Amino acid sequence: MFDINKSIFRRILFSSMFTVLLGLCVVGLLISFLTKDYIVTSKEDELLRKAKRVNLAVQNITVLDEGIKDLLIFFDQSYETRIWIFDLQGKIVATSAKDEVYIGKSVDNSVVAKVSKGENAVMNIQFEGMKESMLSVIVPWGKDNKVFGGIILQAPVTGINETITNLRETILWGTLFGLLLSAVIASYLSWTISQPLQKIDRVAAKIGMGDYSQRIHIQSKDEIGDLAATINHMVEKLEIVDLEKKKQEQIRQDFLANVSHELRTPLTAMQGFLEALQDGLIDEGAKPRYYGIIYNETLHMNRLVDDIMDLIKLENNEITLSRSAVDIAAVVTQAAFKFEPEATEKNTSISIHTEEDLAKALADSGRLEQICNNLIKNAIKFTENGRITIQAFNEEPYIHLVFSDTGIGISADDQEMIWERFFKVDRGRSKKNQGTGLGLAIVRELVELHEGKIEVQSEIGKGTTFDVWIPNVESSQK
Repeated sequence: MFDINKSIFRRILFSSMFTVLLGLCVVGLLISFLTKDYIVTSKEDELLRKAKRVNLAVQNITVLDEGIKDLLIFFDQSYETRIWIFDLQGKIVATSAKDEVYIGKSVDNSVVAKVSKGENAVMNIQFEGMKESMLSVIVPWGKDNKVFGGIILQAPVTGINETITNLRETILWGTLFGLLLSAVIASYLSWTISQPLQKIDRVAAKIGMGDYSQRIHIQSKDEIGDLAATINHMVEKLEIVDLEKKKQEQIRQDFLANVSHELRTPLTAMQGFLEALQDGLIDEGAKPRYYGIIYNETLHMNRLVDDIMDLIKLENNEITLSRSAVDIAAVVTQAAFKFEPEATEKNTSISIHTEEDLAKALADSGRLEQICNNLIKNAIKFTENGRITIQAFNEEPYIHLVFSDTGIGISADDQEMIWERFFKVDRGRSKKNQGTGLGLAIVRELVELHEGKIEVQSEIGKGTTFDVWIPNVESSQK
């Protein structure tokens, strides 16, 4: 994760510093050049105005005497500029300088030509002996169309250059400060981005190891917060899928273990009895009893295989119902009559109560009978010296079937487990009642296949009641 953090920091830092540096450099150069142009232009305009004022003072004078020199010195001191006057031949005839070093020197012919036309000129004039650059403006000397020569005002450009230099130094310091500030901001932004990403990385690593209890706790409302919320939602889904996978795997293992156990028990008994019969250890009079036990174990194995096949077909949606109008009272009566002898052996009575004008059920007759058989048989198995009551009445849009017994009952913990395959309520209580542990699982699948529902209510020592709702014919026609 450190490499990710380092990479993010480096990218943000370099991009922000480059942006600041480029922006300030471009802005600084533009400001310096524009400022220099502005200052120079302003200085030129100012010198032109001053030069015209000097011309106003000497425009009517054609002979330059000592008084003119004093006047030029006055303007020199007032304007802080040097003043030269030259004639139409380009020779300097007067100057505001204290010495006369420049008198008699000549200016460029192009300057004389411009002045002769009455035009102003701005240029840098450099004379021999001048040690610094000067900004010069030239205006015609004269009045109206009478031009006697030209007047030159010069000001040193040192101040302008110093101003531009100071401005550029200020921009440089501003650039350095901007780079420092951008580095601080980049560090902060990198930290605010990398910290949540580090959390996401740590949690993702644990999730990758199969720990789906991990969650990312990020309160920000930005894209990183949305990413964290999405990952949390994904982990919740993965946790559910993983739990379901483990549950299915556990069910598969339990299924194989239970099938192995259920098959091994009768096979072991049958093997022992057959070996005893084969070795002649059983008296002739006792053989029918042994054959009867072997036959019963065979029936038990056959029921187990049939129940397993039915349950597998139901769970794989391989059973198709042939639904039609079924007289549910007749089905219940037939099922109860079938198990009457078995109930009588346990001194248990079976009573049936059906509502008059009971609607027809929309069901598969054979599968509905299988539901009733399993529930009645289950009630008989856990009821001795008691009674079993079967009721049927209309409850739109269903027919409500109630199977009640006064048997041993089911604990609250076991009531959630009775629908599981091979689960037996009496597994630790009694060995007299044999069963496959698949009956109620098959019942629930068949009821749901009929688009019905089933519920259980029970109390230890007081009995159990199964409520079954099967759709009636009238509801399907609406």
